[in-house]
Amino acid sequence: MTALKNCLRAAFLFTALALIDRTSAQDRYAELRQKMVTTAIEAEGITNPTVLAAMRKVPRHEFVSGNLKQQAYQDAALPIGNQQTISPPYIVAYMTETLDPKPDDKVLEIGTGSGYQAAVLAEIVREVYTIEIVSPLAKAAEKRLKSLGYDNVHVLDGDGYKGWPEHAPFDRIIVTCSPESIPEPLVEQLKEGGRMIIPVGERYQQSFYLLKKQDGKLERERLISTLFVPMTGESENLRRVLPDPTRPEIVNGSFELDENSDGRVDGWHYQRLVEISDNEPMQGSYCVKFENREAGQLAQALQGTAIDGRKIGSLQLDYWVRYDSVLPGPGPADQAAVVVHFYDHIRREVGSTALGRWRGSLGWQKTRSTVVVPAAAREMIVRIGLNGATGSLYFDDLKVITVPR
Repeated sequence: MTALKNCLRAAFLFTALALIDRTSAQDRYAELRQKMVTTAIEAEGITNPTVLAAMRKVPRHEFVSGNLKQQAYQDAALPIGNQQTISPPYIVAYMTETLDPKPDDKVLEIGTGSGYQAAVLAEIVREVYTIEIVSPLAKAAEKRLKSLGYDNVHVLDGDGYKGWPEHAPFDRIIVTCSPESIPEPLVEQLKEGGRMIIPVGERYQQSFYLLKKQDGKLERERLISTLFVPMTGESENLRRVLPDPTRPEIVNGSFELDENSDGRVDGWHYQRLVEISDNEPMQGSYCVKFENREAGQLAQALQGTAIDGRKIGSLQLDYWVRYDSVLPGPGPADQAAVVVHFYDHIRREVGSTALGRWRGSLGWQKTRSTVVVPAAAREMIVRIGLNGATGSLYFDDLKVITVPR
């Protein structure tokens, strides 16, 4: 009898400790979600209260693999398999706010991915219909969304650019993959007075467009630059304009272009604490400035391009740089720098190089840096900025020169 009591007591203690562990984990994730909303979403200008509430509620860590759960609430794209990623939290919030969803809306999403964007929408609207062309992702997302109780999300395994005609028309349409042009079936399935947000452009140079349907016609407004990973399917393979991986280049490295006059540098993505500056540029009328006063806060701009490491052995990056009162932040990556990331054919990182790691103050200086290209590299991301460092940092006339292998 004593042995039985001891077993029962041990089982009770084990269950109680397990419950405490789960509760602690949930509390920890809730804190991380709140920090994510405060630092990566509200601080970047998102104000819609229903969007903020949804971002605080949806458990983003449930939409990534177990080894990435601790990174789930960083403002970063994370791999979800099948060469796809889960969008950064800011992009999800930005697209949702721009869509301006209402409680009674029926929304069509193209590009389910992990299901995270659908879950955020499901917290706000009546029904979400979401389509994913990659079958394993579609099946996994449907299972995940049901297990989390999102019964108002309906998942279709199929070609999203054909839409979902039997459930049309839709009050809102959100496209989370980037076509070369706007698919006509989506235009037809958008309700009169409805809104669509879609990233459109070349494979590594895209911009968000907000479309409003009035009197059967679309009003188009170009928004910020963005970068979505290449899609899977026929539409991607049939692009008319394809990048040349033997000739990677920097677009708008002069930082002169801002065609929609939104105060952001065209061609550069995921911009944080960035401004176009006319403060003594070295070339042309403008340079780019990063300014950060809070250590650890992200200050950056990114640009992606194709590259073939079998043909290119190294890169030379030429640029002008100056900085004032720069101090590194708390983490190892919180340094003012140019960082080049390389990815292989399945978008697994195969190398990165950080250039500069500046601190203190320095006037304009011409810099040439050499970066070795891994043979497995098929894509690269160039990231410039303070990252998590504090101070002011300026760049101008950034160019890349390839050196054959």
